[in-house]
Amino acid sequence: MHIILDNGHGLNTPGKRSPDGTLIEAIYTRQLVKDLALELDKHSHTVHILVPEPEDIPLNVRVKRINAICRAEGVENTVLISIHLNAAGDGSKWLDATGWSCYTCKGQTESDRLADCLYKAAEQIFMNHVIRTDYARDGDPDWEENFYILRHSLCPAVLIENFFMDNLQNRDYLLSEEGITSIVYTVVQGLSLYFKSSSA
Repeated sequence: MHIILDNGHGLNTPGKRSPDGTLIEAIYTRQLVKDLALELDKHSHTVHILVPEPEDIPLNVRVKRINAICRAEGVENTVLISIHLNAAGDGSKWLDATGWSCYTCKGQTESDRLADCLYKAAEQIFMNHVIRTDYARDGDPDWEENFYILRHSLCPAVLIENFFMDNLQNRDYLLSEEGITSIVYTVVQGLSLYFKSSSA
């Protein structure tokens, strides 16, 4: 399978960091994507890092890159995982919002099945952490928003918010070896569940 990994934002994006500046989303997600790529390569997947540049790349350009890969490799052979860190505020102070969550676009699509598999993995791996769900809206755990990158990508696409960088405890977890490893294995395990269910 071809897995497109999209790292959120860029060094030039305002905010998008912990209040003390020790965690910057653009730097963190780029390293996380590299770690993920190395792990996924062990499972014989072809990984495409969508944004190798340090600066933020416009969403329409990201989508053009995604859909070019989809057309070249086949939509049925491609998935997109967009990697982000959440925040409850503007990065100026510590807040209490916490947890891991996954987003799809609105409506039922193949992306919902991918999100379900990622949630199953998250529930096993983040057992001592909050998993943010939205069953009330449509009966499944993922959150639904018309994020541009999810709405316009041809392949199944999800956006993962990996805890809150403006929550001090979440910040510490994100910067720990345990936190980084757990996020990587959540995505790897979730994708494994998805591919197994696709071939069943």
